[in-house]
Amino acid sequence: MASAAEQLAANLNMGVFSKATELKQRIWFTLGALIVYRLGTYIPIPGVDASVMGEMLSQHGGGILGMFDMFSGGALKRMTVFALNIMPYISSSIIIQLMSSAIPTLETLKKEGESGRKKLNQYTRYLTVLIAIFQSYGISVGLETMHGSFGPAVIDPGWFFRFSCVITLVGGTMFLMWLGEQITARGIGNGTSLIIMSGIVANLPTAFGSMLELGRTGALSPFFILLFMVIAVCTIGVIVFVERAQRRIAVQYPKRQVGNRMFGGDSTHIPLKLNTSGVIPPIFASSILLIPATIAGFATNMSPWVQTIAGQLAHGQPLYMALYAFMIIFFAYFYTAVVFNPEETADNLKKYGGFIPGIRPGSATADYFDRILTRLTTVGGVYLVAICLLPEILISDYGLPFYFGGTSILIVVSVTMDTVTQVQSHLLAHQYEGLIKKTRGKGRR
Repeated sequence: MASAAEQLAANLNMGVFSKATELKQRIWFTLGALIVYRLGTYIPIPGVDASVMGEMLSQHGGGILGMFDMFSGGALKRMTVFALNIMPYISSSIIIQLMSSAIPTLETLKKEGESGRKKLNQYTRYLTVLIAIFQSYGISVGLETMHGSFGPAVIDPGWFFRFSCVITLVGGTMFLMWLGEQITARGIGNGTSLIIMSGIVANLPTAFGSMLELGRTGALSPFFILLFMVIAVCTIGVIVFVERAQRRIAVQYPKRQVGNRMFGGDSTHIPLKLNTSGVIPPIFASSILLIPATIAGFATNMSPWVQTIAGQLAHGQPLYMALYAFMIIFFAYFYTAVVFNPEETADNLKKYGGFIPGIRPGSATADYFDRILTRLTTVGGVYLVAICLLPEILISDYGLPFYFGGTSILIVVSVTMDTVTQVQSHLLAHQYEGLIKKTRGKGRR
């Protein structure tokens, strides 16, 4: 009896140890892939003087270039092979997701299961290549027109440089897309999100050092720096609380008899997140509103009224803040309507016999979902506005680095929470498998 128990414990420990080893391998693979990504952000594009781009970003860092440089982890400022980062893939994924709700053919593929998802992923990759080619060509042409205090940005401009620049940048984006898929399959968490987060986190120490330098020179008081740190910690706590908040809608399934056996009668719930749209609304709103400021920074001849409008839409201005808040709420409603279809959810519930207690199946259930989702989106949109506007005020009024913006904080905290959830799910799966082995061992004994 004792030997059997010892053998069972040994087998159980061996199984748990092997599963823990698998989790450690996934973590090490993820870390190794992120190290490869960070090394690639320091490999320069041939024929480009990166100091000119760095000088340009220091002058116009508050525009859309500054935001893209933040997402690329400083690769755009250094003009490296990963200057485009994985943003073309993000843009392509969002476009395909939006089109799948508007084009019947793509909507049908979305409902086909695994085979449909593979086709949509393939379309996403093709669109990523097109977007990357367009953006990289624009960068190559823009580099040829740049001149800094040390001379031109491109040593030998021409079609050969444009071709080599496009090939390099598109190749870097496709490699990062492949690397993100490998992290998702063989590592932990969403590889695309981890790549973006690692770029932001890698530059946080530099941004924090810049803030301390402002305090050393007297531009910021020590009390303000301490107050900012307290506000940052409180902001992170609010993000964690709201991102985990859910509205659980109870669903009941009736009992049904098949032969001599009774099935059904279960009750479950549909979780609706308070912030269904995630970080998409701030990214869209920032990208659109920073375009006028960026164009105004590079343009030389503009009429006075255009200069006035561009000045009011500059980073930190009241009109910019008002439009920023409005567009965040607009995109929150828009993206939530894309990712969650009340009519489809109500039809699926009716198809499988489920119903919400006190609500009639069909259109009444769809109206109930729509009403609940509207209220949640309103609260989520106000939350996003508050999280994003407070750092924007500090950035515009006190000259804090771009990396302390609301969008970057949202991305870092959300991806960290998702990664922790992935690790916990692996650990729970290992414990569950261990319990199954233990139960089977008792049965055999």
